[in-house]
Amino acid sequence: MTSPVSSQVRVIVSGGVQHGVMVRRARGEGGGPGRAGVRGARRPEVRLPPLDPYRDGGLEPDGDYDGLEFREEDLSGQDGGGARFMDCALRGCALDETRLPHARILDSVLTGLRGVGTDLAESTLRDVELVDARLGGVQLHGAVLERVLVRGGKIDYLNLRKARLRDVVFEGCVLVEPDFGGARLERVEFVDCVLKGADLSGVTLSDVDLRKAAELDIARGVDRLAGAVISPAQLLDLAPVLAAEMGVRVEAAE
Repeated sequence: MTSPVSSQVRVIVSGGVQHGVMVRRARGEGGGPGRAGVRGARRPEVRLPPLDPYRDGGLEPDGDYDGLEFREEDLSGQDGGGARFMDCALRGCALDETRLPHARILDSVLTGLRGVGTDLAESTLRDVELVDARLGGVQLHGAVLERVLVRGGKIDYLNLRKARLRDVVFEGCVLVEPDFGGARLERVEFVDCVLKGADLSGVTLSDVDLRKAAELDIARGVDRLAGAVISPAQLLDLAPVLAAEMGVRVEAAE
């Protein structure tokens, strides 16, 4: 019989699952004692000033964009490497093959973005809301994300290898084969979102809350779950993979 819905477990892995998994049942709900050991993510609080419409027609490397609204702009194939976006709103823009490596996106709202192959490698996103995006193959390897909310939409093949995520919330979105290889996640929450084929190889987790994920499918790196918190149902779903990592054979008695 499974545990009641209100109960929670915390999985603490010391030195990888090959050294054992400890399951601790938490007490209480909400802000009670059961949550004392899990620090929640701080969400961004973006308050945009009155914005001017963007009329320049094209991005420029190392460009400086402050207090602008990009509405339904086709930025496909453009090069804005090293650009800074401050107090901006990008709404319904196309970002196919747009180059934004080393960009800084600060105190901004990105809504309804669409595109394939957007390059945001080694960029910085701080106090950003990304809402209802439809993206594929986004390159965010080596990026820094701090106080970022990703809400709704679908992102395929998100590359966050060796990125640093702090105070990041994925909410109500679908992530297909996200790659967190070698990344560092601190105070990251997955709420009502779907993770399919996630790669956690070499990842470092601290206060990562997976309990409210609608679907949790880990393709690689289940041995790196130290620092993550999961639900009883997720523990049961992951049991075969955890057993395989620990070298445990599970067979019915004859």
